[in-house]
Amino acid sequence: MKKYILFLLFTIFSLVQPLSAFAVENPLQKQNNIFGVHILFPVELESAAKLVNSSGGDWGYVLIPIQSGDKDITKWQDFMNRAKHLHLIPILRLATEGDYFNTSVWRKPTFTDILDFANFLDSLYWPTKNRYVIVYNEPNRGDEWGGKANPEEYAHILSYAVTAFKTKNPDFFIISSGFDNAAATSTTSFDQYEYITKMNQVVPGIFNQIDGLGSHSYPNPAFAQPPGTLTAQSISSFKFESDLIAKFTSKQLPVFITETGWSRGAVPENNIVTYFPLAFANVWNDSRIVTVIPFLLQAGGGPFEVFSLLKSDGSDTPVSSAIKHIVKVKGVPSVNPDVLAAESLLNQIASPLKKFTDLPDITNDHRFLTSIKTLAKYLLHM
Repeated sequence: MKKYILFLLFTIFSLVQPLSAFAVENPLQKQNNIFGVHILFPVELESAAKLVNSSGGDWGYVLIPIQSGDKDITKWQDFMNRAKHLHLIPILRLATEGDYFNTSVWRKPTFTDILDFANFLDSLYWPTKNRYVIVYNEPNRGDEWGGKANPEEYAHILSYAVTAFKTKNPDFFIISSGFDNAAATSTTSFDQYEYITKMNQVVPGIFNQIDGLGSHSYPNPAFAQPPGTLTAQSISSFKFESDLIAKFTSKQLPVFITETGWSRGAVPENNIVTYFPLAFANVWNDSRIVTVIPFLLQAGGGPFEVFSLLKSDGSDTPVSSAIKHIVKVKGVPSVNPDVLAAESLLNQIASPLKKFTDLPDITNDHRFLTSIKTLAKYLLHM
């Protein structure tokens, strides 16, 4: 009987974790829904799905920041579960918090921050094989890096992130930060192209280590340029970034446009309504792009309101309606097995043994593999 149960456990383990032995997959080698959106809170997932999976789309992308002090496993596992239910591919962007001594800037991350994030995010059961992680935000801006941009420090942080995350699980797909494409070199900030060059100088081959290139292809200057403006500071800046980085690596890095959009404070809304379809059709149709993620789904007031795709009550704006009407495709990412179905099967096998041991409550810690390992350990010592 013991051998029979152990055989079943081995079989389940093989079925549940067949992908962990392999590295990340290239999302461009499968049918891919390019549409995504940036959100701030997990409660926005349903609205995000209605936007990115509209007009024939499926398995679009959703980006959300996660701060160092926000490692609530129940909250984030629920986020992952709902993302899978809604057919959304999650992208998590690492973030610190306002600097304790200077709240106008973000605290510089440390290697400890990276390691803590790697441990925590590995404890979650992700909906897709690729576990997309962006390593911080616009570090070429001083206010995003403790007050003064430092490409050397970011290059080392990024390199360490690759090692820390992939040591935990090779399915982590590490994406470099998007840079501010309008920033100029000064005492506190860097032009993004100079910043990228300096990164490779201090850590040669850094762009050979990562899996994807993050880009903030905003229509600068002033978030106002029409989609036909194709410059190093416009919505086509990803092309210039890719071309520069191609000098430093032989890898064809997939591009993730993790922020973009026009400001209603600078451009009439009826113009923006036409800009998005034109951009997707003529600029963001580049074969290197995995996803285009406008900032922001819903601002709820404040300085980002000029970018908000939804009104404060959650209803559509003319811009979100225009994006919804763009024809999309059904993405087909590699999806991890359903943890609830696996849990049910485990319960059927383990039920005769529950009176002899305290098995973990899977619905609380959300770690199916932990449950398997605990049961296997018990059986091996029977």
